[in-house]
Amino acid sequence: MLTVGAVIVVTGPPGAGKSTVAALLADLLDPSALVMGDDFFGFLRNGAIAPWLVEADQQNTAVIQAAAAASGRLAACCSVIYDGVVGPWFLPVFLEASGLKHLLYAMLLPPLAVCLERVGSREGHGFTDRDAAEHMWREFHRADIDPRHVLGDQDIELAEIAQSLADRVKDGTIRYP
Repeated sequence: MLTVGAVIVVTGPPGAGKSTVAALLADLLDPSALVMGDDFFGFLRNGAIAPWLVEADQQNTAVIQAAAAASGRLAACCSVIYDGVVGPWFLPVFLEASGLKHLLYAMLLPPLAVCLERVGSREGHGFTDRDAAEHMWREFHRADIDPRHVLGDQDIELAEIAQSLADRVKDGTIRYP
């Protein structure tokens, strides 16, 4: 059973449905907090580098560390759902900066066409770059991660994915490490 102190990372490429699923998951857990990773990238101003570019690695590491530290601190009072792009290559960095011994990690990875359609039809969202979305999808697709962390079935509603994720959170099957 899930206890206060858990950080649940809901990740995937742009258009995967992570913001919707993360918000629905936060509503299923009580007490909970929803940390939006994009907000931390929004703190950057002059000199910010597009995070999907290779030269953004140092910047991305610092932002991921800041977001993880905030998430870890919030976990002292509630379950924390972190909604953001945290590829498996950033998991050790995120875990260490959170100050926790483990995380719960779920990667949403629908087919590329689904992600690109969602990114292309967004209204009022700051990210609509289909080329960058495809690049990030490919990075997630080829990432080395245990399949138990991957939710790829998009034939069901996002609310059902959130409920399935809540079940996985409670039984610990998506624990990292």
